[in-house]
Amino acid sequence: MRYADGGGLDARGRARREAMRMQAADLFEQRVPAGQVATRLPVSTKSAYQWQQTWRRDGRAGLRSTGPSGSRCRLDAARPARLQAELHRGPAAHGRVQDQRWTLPRITVLIGRPFRVRSTERGVS
Repeated sequence: MRYADGGGLDARGRARREAMRMQAADLFEQRVPAGQVATRLPVSTKSAYQWQQTWRRDGRAGLRSTGPSGSRCRLDAARPARLQAELHRGPAAHGRVQDQRWTLPRITVLIGRPFRVRSTERGVS
């Protein structure tokens, strides 16, 4: 699925896209022009030209997937377990007596206070 969970490709999508870039690299090595590569593979001309430029500069290695995009988790390795414990305690334990639902704004505040980590709601999601 493209743009799963709000952004980027999932692992299978990244693998398919990398395989397509490797096919493009094969064609570039055979001196097939980028415009023809775009015609042979189901990609835009712009992508083919960008891949060709990367291939010329960095070789096949430059066309390999670098993994999921986006920033990394700002919590160190020990903190996610602590965050999970705090979430299991529930909103009431954190002053939300009226409404017992976790929302992104509440979780963002929960992360910010004890862990001293600023984040956006999008980053938390």
